[in-house]
Amino acid sequence: MKKITMALAASLIAMSATAATTTDVTNPVDWFSEGEAHGNIKYYFIETQKRNNGDYLLKAYANSVGGKLGYTTAKLYGFSLGATFMTTNPFALPSSVDTSIIGRDNGIQGGDPKEGFSVLGEAYLDYKYQGFNAWYGRRVEKTPLVNPKEVRMIPSSIEGGDISYSFENGLKLGAGYLDKFKQRTSSRFHNMLKHALGDQTIAITGSDRGSVIPAYLEWRNAHHTVRVYNYFTQDFVNSTYFDAVHKHQVNEDFTWFAGLQGMHQHGIGHAKSASFTTTLADKSATTASADINARFLGLKAGAIYAESSFLLAYTNVLSSRDGEHNSLALPWDGTPLFTDMITSNDLFTSNYGQGMTSSGGYIAGTSGIKAGYTQKYDFTGVKGFKSVLSYAYYDNSNFTDAQQDINLVLAYGVSDFSLALKGIWVKNNAGNTAADTDVKVGETGASISQIDHLDQYRVIANWKF
Repeated sequence: MKKITMALAASLIAMSATAATTTDVTNPVDWFSEGEAHGNIKYYFIETQKRNNGDYLLKAYANSVGGKLGYTTAKLYGFSLGATFMTTNPFALPSSVDTSIIGRDNGIQGGDPKEGFSVLGEAYLDYKYQGFNAWYGRRVEKTPLVNPKEVRMIPSSIEGGDISYSFENGLKLGAGYLDKFKQRTSSRFHNMLKHALGDQTIAITGSDRGSVIPAYLEWRNAHHTVRVYNYFTQDFVNSTYFDAVHKHQVNEDFTWFAGLQGMHQHGIGHAKSASFTTTLADKSATTASADINARFLGLKAGAIYAESSFLLAYTNVLSSRDGEHNSLALPWDGTPLFTDMITSNDLFTSNYGQGMTSSGGYIAGTSGIKAGYTQKYDFTGVKGFKSVLSYAYYDNSNFTDAQQDINLVLAYGVSDFSLALKGIWVKNNAGNTAADTDVKVGETGASISQIDHLDQYRVIANWKF
């Protein structure tokens, strides 16, 4: 495998040397020879510490090097082919390993989470003609609920297809078919529904597999962005998401923006049946207690002045009623809340079979507030430096204490190289859990398991080509 990988890398880089951009051709030979190679080489270090009552529950580390190597052909009568090879290769591992940059999801499925892997993460056919675009295959796509989540070593990707049309007035309409999902710490593409629910798939949906049908509308102009998505998964859940953002440039130095968002998820088909309710009622807190009915609303506002930017956001995951599953179902790496933080190692709701779980910010009844400040330092004469400081506060009557997150990123970028140092500090962490009962921790039947502190440190060096 390593020899094949090196040979592939050499050939792709050689081809890219003769083709800087993807072009339109009429000769099948030129279709390949005038394509473009692309990718990145990434080094990643991560350290995670968890403490409870002053005692360390976990101190884990990991180093890995890897990245992506891809090739996109030129366009032949509007058609192009693309493929991307992805890999993560750990080294110098300690006895206690943080597998979140290696094979955590592989480990949940019975493999070795400490073992590196390589995967063909993208392989697709794309067609473009004027405003029409269609693609089919494996691809990295970014939408509100199906997301690559690129804060780890390699991204998550999907298998399916999409058709869309973009109008001259900024309106875009589209629909798709998503059949498989590869989590970012996995080498395997699993059926979308099977990945979400694992061993519970048949009990909840009445089938052992299923697809996600997204339909969407997007509209953009110089000052506005509006998006509406509907994700339909037969006999499981239907999710409708929207967001709208207004951006206004006052002058060359000052711009302000404001936005709102919301989502509603409800169980459909077999997931609303009596057998579903009974099945979940007999399960542990890793599932739920009854019908899926989750909703949230969010607001944000911010300003950009010269090299400084400020953000303030608020979200509210509405409280559940009796007989309802009371957290958002986000099994495909979606983190749609305006108040979301980079403390994503605590989510992992996209791990195999974890589709009914949630973390603190996504549990019903949680109000979240986020403040962020970003500063660039080009004014000093030394270009490329940036710092990002974020603070989030998640409060819920089901929590014994509110959860507080602090994220600090120190970054430097020059040309195609970037280096980031990230610090993450979480106090009264609600853990990776589904809050399926409206009770506080310590009461009978409690399902939220808090720890006092989660601290994490990351060093990420990345070179794109």
